Amino acid sequence: MELNGGSVVAMIGKDCVAIASDLRLGNQAVGVASNFDKVFPVNDKLYYGLPGLATDVYTLKEHLRFRVNMYRMKEEREITPKTFTHLVSSTLYEKRFGPFFIEPVVAGLPTPTELDPHPKPFISTMDTIGCITTPKDFAVAGTAADKLYGVAEGLWEPDLEPEDLFETVSQTLLNAVDRDALSGWGAVVHIITQDKVITRTLRARMD
Repeated sequence: MELNGGSVVAMIGKDCVAIASDLRLGNQAVGVASNFDKVFPVNDKLYYGLPGLATDVYTLKEHLRFRVNMYRMKEEREITPKTFTHLVSSTLYEKRFGPFFIEPVVAGLPTPTELDPHPKPFISTMDTIGCITTPKDFAVAGTAADKLYGVAEGLWEPDLEPEDLFETVSQTLLNAVDRDALSGWGAVVHIITQDKVITRTLRARMD
C-alpha cells in the first residue's frame, strides 16, 4: 500500500459530492511522475478513486470498466453509486486470497426518480478485500489517511454548497499531503452536482 504512495478524499455537500486525489507516483521516497491521477469517472454523476499499488490501479480500473459496460448493456441504464460500490466490493472479495493492494473510494449522486425525487449524495470506501463503509460526511484512503482524517474533522461542515465544498476538500487534501512524504505534487478535484461536473487541478508543494 505504501510502495507508490498517494491519497484520495471524498466529501458530501448539499446535493453535491466532491472527490479529490494527489498526483504523485513514486517508488517509496523516489518520485517517478507528477501526473498520476487516481480518480476515474464511471458516468457523469459517479467517480471513484483508487489509491494503492499503481499496477493494481490500472488492472482494477480496466476490469471495472468492462464490468460497468456489461451492466450498461444488460440493464440498459446507468449504474447507481450504491450498486457500483457493491460491484467494486465483490470484485475485491473475489481476489481476497491474493488481493488488489487498493482501498477504493466511491462518490456519486443517484439519479432522481419518481419514488425518490431528491436522492441523497453517496460516498463509500472499503478495505483491500471489499469491506464497505458508507460515511455521512467524508471518506479518506491512502498513505495520508490519518492526516486527512484530522484535517477533515476540523474543516467539514454539513450542507456545504459546491463552491464551499470545493474549498473544504481542497484545503483538506493540500494540508494533509504536505504532512505525508509519499503523497502530494499537485492535486485534482472533481465537484459533482446534478447538472454538471467541475474539475480543477491544484498546484502544491513539489519538494
